[in-house]
Amino acid sequence: MAVQLIDPPDLPVPELYHQVAVGSGSRTVHTAGQVARDGAGNPVGPGDLAAQAEQVYLNVAAALAAAGAGFDDVVKLTAYLVDWRPESAGALVEGVQRAAERLGTDLRKPISLIGVVALGEPDLLIEVEAVAVLD
Repeated sequence: MAVQLIDPPDLPVPELYHQVAVGSGSRTVHTAGQVARDGAGNPVGPGDLAAQAEQVYLNVAAALAAAGAGFDDVVKLTAYLVDWRPESAGALVEGVQRAAERLGTDLRKPISLIGVVALGEPDLLIEVEAVAVLD
């Protein structure tokens, strides 16, 4: 396993992510920001953060798979969320959990959530990019 996940005792232990990931492989994979589009480029879940988050994580998984990686190899995620508010957390968690169930894997990784005014297209609510390490 190229990635070790750590929650140091001097930091809070979050429910939805780990504080640290240590990658020990020799190849890194960097995905472009993935958005709520299906394979044909059609919008998924307009106005629905949970639906968009689910599709985004499925797209991240597909991008990783194309490089021979999976979520077990991820050391860092960055999520950009339009007009982020704490009350949006429930919808985000719901979408990520649905993706985790569909993918059959644990999606809790070190992550930065960044609130933004807008993304590349007006219907987008979330964009996620990943960094993975492979042996």
